[in-house]
Amino acid sequence: MSSLPAAGRTPRAQAPAATPSTTTVILAVAAFVIVTTEFLMVGLLPALARDLSVSVATAGQLVTLFALVVMLAGPPLTAWLSHLERKRLFLSVLALFAASNAVAAVAPNIWVLAVARMVPALALPVFWGTASETAAQLAGPERAGRAVSTVYLGISAAMLLGIPLGTVAADALGWRGAFWALSLLAVLVAVLLQLFMPTTAATAPVRLRTQARILRDPAFVANVLLSVTVFTAMFTGYTYLAEFLERVAQVPAAQVGWWLMGFGAVGLAGNWLGGRWVDRQPLRTTAVFSLMLAAGMLATAWLAATPVALAFALGLWGIANTALYPICQIRVMKSAPQSQALAGTINVSAANGGIALGAILGGASLSSWGVGSVALLGAAVAMLAAVAAVALGQWLNQRPAKPD
Repeated sequence: MSSLPAAGRTPRAQAPAATPSTTTVILAVAAFVIVTTEFLMVGLLPALARDLSVSVATAGQLVTLFALVVMLAGPPLTAWLSHLERKRLFLSVLALFAASNAVAAVAPNIWVLAVARMVPALALPVFWGTASETAAQLAGPERAGRAVSTVYLGISAAMLLGIPLGTVAADALGWRGAFWALSLLAVLVAVLLQLFMPTTAATAPVRLRTQARILRDPAFVANVLLSVTVFTAMFTGYTYLAEFLERVAQVPAAQVGWWLMGFGAVGLAGNWLGGRWVDRQPLRTTAVFSLMLAAGMLATAWLAATPVALAFALGLWGIANTALYPICQIRVMKSAPQSQALAGTINVSAANGGIALGAILGGASLSSWGVGSVALLGAAVAMLAAVAAVALGQWLNQRPAKPD
């Protein structure tokens, strides 16, 4: 389990001047466009609700709809489509996102917009799981972790910057203009993939029941549950970070979006660190960054009244937060080398479950003890994740090795 295997799909015909690293960078840009489509909505909600004459709470259900579709549809769809040639699959996903974002941009009412949001939610987890696997296979086992972390640079950037970008885009372009921009970006990335990505060999379809055997492995299930715990910790605090900055740190409302953008930009350093360390010690790396996440959340809660100290605390929180995205994905993929695409997508579904659970816990904490408590509760869950990672590592070391 020290590296992701390179066996399986291998490049069949490579475009001129194309290299695995070039393809990986383009996949990272594609990941940014695709995942931004999910998170941009949060920043667009006020303007969108006004334009479509619905409440913000009603418009917010579009975010819930997207997350539920990703969580429920991701694993079966990925198992069904994972045998397809990857270049064709990725081009189809990007075409779908371009079309759906264009429909969202001209949606006359909330119902058309809901359909335009639901359709790409079906494809997002398929891309998320298979892009990670493809990058690992193109890079080879020695650089698999770094390749996956490069793809996750786009995913992490979208998750961390999508909300503040939505806020800024709503002011500059309007919510319809933001969707048009995403549609155009999807088309441009599709052109780049067509030009530079090598064609990979398709494989024979594998029955869903056969792929789902990984769910019988207690080690795999434990790794997925660990991801749920980690993402619960992350989003217990991050979901309400804007509210925390405004009410506890007294950041002016007009500056909150820029603070969030800074949080994400500084945090992207964690993506590089996580990719470098996770290949050799995935569980230990999970524990270390979970403890760092807890420390950053606690420091943010304690230092909120001092802007300079708050900036450093948020930087620590952001680095750990971003590092844990690729760490969790690579760790779960390593635990099921025989079915990495499905394993990656199951982890995406688990992550969305953790996101939802974190938002629920944070909301309950906010209602009961005030917005300042969300960082403290998130830190407690992060420490629980660190303990769980250490315990899982000890159990795996004592577990008899399975025969090949």
